[in-house]
Amino acid sequence: MKKAVIFDLDGTLSDSIMSMKYSGDKTMAEFGYGPFSVQDYKYFVGDGAANLVKRALIKGGDTKLTHFEAAYARYREIFQANCMYQVKPYEGIPKLLEELKKRGMKIAVLSNKPHHATLDVIESLFGKDYFDVVQGQVDGVPIKPDPAGVFRILDRFGLTADEVLYMGDTATDMKTGKAAGAFTVGVLWGFRDRAELEEGHADAIIAQPLDLLKYCE
Repeated sequence: MKKAVIFDLDGTLSDSIMSMKYSGDKTMAEFGYGPFSVQDYKYFVGDGAANLVKRALIKGGDTKLTHFEAAYARYREIFQANCMYQVKPYEGIPKLLEELKKRGMKIAVLSNKPHHATLDVIESLFGKDYFDVVQGQVDGVPIKPDPAGVFRILDRFGLTADEVLYMGDTATDMKTGKAAGAFTVGVLWGFRDRAELEEGHADAIIAQPLDLLKYCE
């Protein structure tokens, strides 16, 4: 029986693409690049802020990443002030979380977004202490797809990998969950498509949040 669910944040719990596009475009404009499309940002995101900036710079033509250090520092400043720009939970997510809590299941967030921004988003959307564990990117812990973050959450819960579901919207998430030994559930309402989730060897793929419940038994 599953006892917990670990959620990715961006593209899984929160529809946050416009916050990253807004901050990314403001940053890139200072270096003479962009703006970029929403679809572009759906592929810039997912592997941490540093990789988002690198991908945007390369897309803009800075293939040698000459401006990376300055652009990365600037992006972090801009994003810190705008991390909630047009961010909202996906339809059906609040109901899913409510149902999981009714069943006595623990819920956690594991994100490659900086930890302070992860907390800001979660607390703004769902309230303080709504999730049992919230883990964003911190120094000393490798980002996904390294499973270190999953193992930290499992230790907090006192659970083994086969007792949790890992839910996300990218191949990076599927690789993270599988590397930890968890059952992985890919979602179709996020930033990537079914083909990517299948290539990431998702154990299950769902189209609506409440569809997760069938895998909680």
